[in-house]
Amino acid sequence: MSTKNPRAALSGSHLLFLVVLVGVAMVSACGGDESVTTTSTAPESTSTSAASTTSTSSSTTTTLPGLPGEPLDLGFPKAGDVLGVVGVAFDDVLNVRAVPGADAAVVATLEPLADDVVALDRARQLPGTIWFEVQDDGVTGWVNSSFVAYLGSVDDVTSLVVAQAGEMPAAETMMALGRMVAEIMASDDPASEIVMTVAPTVGDLGEVTYDVIGLGDDAVGGMRLHVFGQPSEGGEGFTLKSVESTTLCGRGVTEDGLCI
Repeated sequence: MSTKNPRAALSGSHLLFLVVLVGVAMVSACGGDESVTTTSTAPESTSTSAASTTSTSSSTTTTLPGLPGEPLDLGFPKAGDVLGVVGVAFDDVLNVRAVPGADAAVVATLEPLADDVVALDRARQLPGTIWFEVQDDGVTGWVNSSFVAYLGSVDDVTSLVVAQAGEMPAAETMMALGRMVAEIMASDDPASEIVMTVAPTVGDLGEVTYDVIGLGDDAVGGMRLHVFGQPSEGGEGFTLKSVESTTLCGRGVTEDGLCI
């Protein structure tokens, strides 16, 4: 569409001023937290005297700070949602990074069973990963979404494990017994990831905890299995006593602990 100009012509300086003004407006309309580079060029300034003629020009480039990846609106987690760390081995930690990305600076670390990570309602997508902005103990940063989830209800699944196994599971060590239970509860397609999140301890009963991540369900992201074993009378080996399962929810959790 063309617009008729009421003036027959514009001077060169007026035309350049309009070009710069339009450029600034376009940059302002593309606001956000992506890295933006703007370039402004000052009009040529000429000073003339009887003795000499001076011509100067300048160009300035400014880079605005941004975040890696693309903004992502999943609808979760919402600001204030409380998440727990999942799928992190007992002898490891989850890194909280300054910006999304596995190469970014680490600003804090979270223990494998941390359960008070507060979401801040921003997500970013990088190739192969999604990152959530979170806050913990006053520190704000970004975590890989694969390692956080909503912690749902805790249920006794002992009878289910025994039914699946066809007998009462037993093993030489608590580590082996816990692994056996985790494999019984895991998915074959897709294959679940099994991670020991609490190392074995032995007292009156043996205990160990495994996270089973990935069950092929968008709502239920996995389960945390707290396995109790009864030491054998001879002091060698353990027989399953009970299993408590904490549901790990991917999109949210109701007040009753059910996955949304």
